[in-house]
Amino acid sequence: MSAEPTPRREVVTGEPRRVRPLPRYRTQSEIDEQTALGGAYVRSLIRSQLRAGITVFAVLAVVVGTLPLVFEALRSDALVWAALGFAVHPPLTLAAWWYVRRVERNESDFARLVEGRPAQ
Repeated sequence: MSAEPTPRREVVTGEPRRVRPLPRYRTQSEIDEQTALGGAYVRSLIRSQLRAGITVFAVLAVVVGTLPLVFEALRSDALVWAALGFAVHPPLTLAAWWYVRRVERNESDFARLVEGRPAQ
């Protein structure tokens, strides 16, 4: 065994680097600055909202468009009023409920994206 002591380690450091922090809400700055990426985000939101609106409009068109056929088939005032009261309103109410729920989910997903929060 040798009697020589082990050399002491030396820590070599350089000048502290300046690291530019990323913006907290990068997506929000993309949208505010109207870059191509920000425009894509906004177009995506608009497209999803339009898709929900067209879907509900199609349901409304089918329900209202078939009413004359139903009225002609029933030929009774009491049955016509029953069809209006019980066969038309529930699909319209469900379509409206689905539309509001879908639009709010689209907006919350977009807000989560802009704020940089993770998807749930």
